[in-house]
Amino acid sequence: METIRIPRVLQDAARTHRRQGKSVGLVPTMGALHEGHMSLVRMARRENDITVASIYVNPKQFGPSEDLSKYPRDLEADLAKLEKEDINIVFLPDDSLMYPAGFSTRVEVEALSDRLCGAFRPRHFSGVATVVTKLFNIVSPLRAYFGQKDFQQAVIIKRIVKDLDMGIDVAVCPTIREPDGLAMSSRNRYLSEEERAAATIIYRCLSEAAGAVKSGIIQVDTLKKVMREKLMTEPLVSKVDYCSAYDPERLEELEQIKGEALLAIALTIGATRLIDNLLVSVPSST
Repeated sequence: METIRIPRVLQDAARTHRRQGKSVGLVPTMGALHEGHMSLVRMARRENDITVASIYVNPKQFGPSEDLSKYPRDLEADLAKLEKEDINIVFLPDDSLMYPAGFSTRVEVEALSDRLCGAFRPRHFSGVATVVTKLFNIVSPLRAYFGQKDFQQAVIIKRIVKDLDMGIDVAVCPTIREPDGLAMSSRNRYLSEEERAAATIIYRCLSEAAGAVKSGIIQVDTLKKVMREKLMTEPLVSKVDYCSAYDPERLEELEQIKGEALLAIALTIGATRLIDNLLVSVPSST
């Protein structure tokens, strides 16, 4: 496994591999790697000749009151996990190389970035879009891999690729869950033991909502009320940013579910904001 810290060096290395006819896959991460990340790495290894994983805690996607300084970091453990998976390159840039003096460009995706989490985290998705665009320009991968848990992020990145004619296949891979259903997330490390147990309410709520849809409840106002009531049965839920059904492409809240829909939740337990989602489809007989 080769470690590269300088963008231009990685750019040259990736270009060399492509000239040799090798396919390059990219797995962008912010580190604190868990099994969810590793599932992306394994898929990239299966589908490409060369796999690049980046580890970079991007400051531009954190708001002034958010957890940049406290974001979990464990580089030694992360590198050991990637080495075990036999990836080819790990990219470890620092801020001065990603955003050198005078850097003044941001990538904005209108509308999609203002919905769901974007309504509560201003400019977050601009920071995501900017760093991912930079990574795509540095690596020029044939394929890039993201998890479904961050569904809105994946939709936005797909839009960037389409709008800017990047020619990259964006793979959205299934959410990896703990045995009790909690979606794996680096932020789960913030949870106390009691909060960790409470966090299972998210997946239980999504599962019950999915069951309600399958049973014929397709009016979103009704479904939304059921979801919120379920979430508020957990005393440690201090805030619910959203819980409803959304169009999986436009991310707009639906009035009635017809075909496929995204059930999505964002809430706070203790001081930790958590998100999760499920895709559901209305039975053809409904």
